[in-house]
Amino acid sequence: MRHLKKGRKLGRDSSHRKALYKNLVISLLKYEKIETTLPKAKELRGVTDSMVTLAKKGGLNAKREVLRLIRDKEVFKKLFDVLSTRYADRKGGYTRIIRAGIRLGDGAQMAVIELVDRDVTLDLKRKKKKPEDTKGSGKE
Repeated sequence: MRHLKKGRKLGRDSSHRKALYKNLVISLLKYEKIETTLPKAKELRGVTDSMVTLAKKGGLNAKREVLRLIRDKEVFKKLFDVLSTRYADRKGGYTRIIRAGIRLGDGAQMAVIELVDRDVTLDLKRKKKKPEDTKGSGKE
């Protein structure tokens, strides 16, 4: 029986798992929507929600606790300035998980995890930044 054993190991040792969570949280807070496997998304939900809750508290101790996990200055600033005010009157549930089918390579269940009430203009900015492929366009 698995009494008092919460959390998934995800086939990694503890340091690898910790690094995975750090990278996933930073990506989710930066882009507000990422696609990953369903078990990773379910684990990420709790970590991200606790970061947003700490940001809402504000204060020096909360900032230090968030800095233990989030080392990106841009994301840290966004979390405390933008996201904490966006979710000021929400009591929890800052993320949403949507199942996205099965990955062809290994059959893993995929999911999209996104922040609730996210900024949709970020998607447009990401699409514009991708350079267009000029190879084989016939212009030589």
